[in-house]
Amino acid sequence: MASIRSRQDNDALFFDFRYRGVRCREQTLLKDTVVNRRKLQTVLNRIEKEINEGTFNYRNFFPNSPIAEKFEGVVTSIEEHETPLFKEFCEEWFDENTIRWKESYRKVVRITLDKYLIPSFGDQAVSKITRASILKFRASLAKGQLGDQEVTISNDRVNHIMTPLRMILDEAADRYEFNTPYRNIKVLKVVHRDIEPFSFAEVHQILTNVRPDYRDYFLVRFFTGLRTAEIDGLQWKYVDLANKVILVRETVVEGKVTTTKTPESRRGVQMSQPVYDAFVRLNASKKSSCKFVFPNLKGNPLNHRNVTQRVWYPLLDTLGLKRRNPYQTRHTAASLWLAAGENPEWIARQMGHTTTRMLFTVYSRYIPNLTRTDGAAMNSLLTTQGFSEDE
Repeated sequence: MASIRSRQDNDALFFDFRYRGVRCREQTLLKDTVVNRRKLQTVLNRIEKEINEGTFNYRNFFPNSPIAEKFEGVVTSIEEHETPLFKEFCEEWFDENTIRWKESYRKVVRITLDKYLIPSFGDQAVSKITRASILKFRASLAKGQLGDQEVTISNDRVNHIMTPLRMILDEAADRYEFNTPYRNIKVLKVVHRDIEPFSFAEVHQILTNVRPDYRDYFLVRFFTGLRTAEIDGLQWKYVDLANKVILVRETVVEGKVTTTKTPESRRGVQMSQPVYDAFVRLNASKKSSCKFVFPNLKGNPLNHRNVTQRVWYPLLDTLGLKRRNPYQTRHTAASLWLAAGENPEWIARQMGHTTTRMLFTVYSRYIPNLTRTDGAAMNSLLTTQGFSEDE
């Protein structure tokens, strides 16, 4: 990537960039200061712009440079530097990378290519795509425009659409030796919504009034912090009743068993007493041939969309509670652990986080004190709130 650098021997700045596959270093007499770097960066931006547009003339910028002789008489138009069309290269890029992606992510990328990127850039050579056209494309998404269609796309979704475009252009630039036009394009700011965990009173309401066949399902969700894909894909072979531990090893995404979301998500979740009691009940009633803890009538994993639309939201509406997606059960578990005084590091491990940063960033207002006891406090709190087997 083009840059302004300084020499170690005399602190003088120099240009470092690539042109027609050749690494070019051009010295200056300017010392390494903020002002001088800013001046040279302006020149470097012009150089990169002209290289991308195919109008760069080396001697116009460096008339006395011996490197310029290498390019004398060479046609600089980028049209002479053949590169594939975007629609051709992105298919090659997609095929090369599918081996390292989960199936769910492959589907997301495929949709992004077919719906957004190929219609907008497909017939352009990858080396002819400009930074201006990229910014224009992003602006059209942000404004809710896709050709003649009107769509509503959040900044977060726009960023996800732009990510494959950046990856494709960066790879093409490296492979065909041109400067990527996707430079200095920062992601759009995303305003994260506040979490909306349920209170103990609301948890009581939900577990008291939910359909009996879903009571233990939601109880486990509320008091373990498992993600939707983790609990829907939970198999009995990963439920260790003897040690009161749930082993998170596989998940279900789009009806298919797959690996965990991240390596850190592979973890052991300790059972509180109410959760243990729920698994004992479920184990006693399960069909011997069923491998999933929470199967549908056919013995397959639950479809989270059906559960949300047919069980979860109707229940909240009936109870007069604000509609919140089922993922808030995970936030509820974290906030209750913190309110109970559990050790943040223990909570982070339960949640599948590598550090406590997420806890202090997202759940800071639920941290009441520094006296914590790793599980026992939560167990005591659940008992006093009436979630024990003897209630």
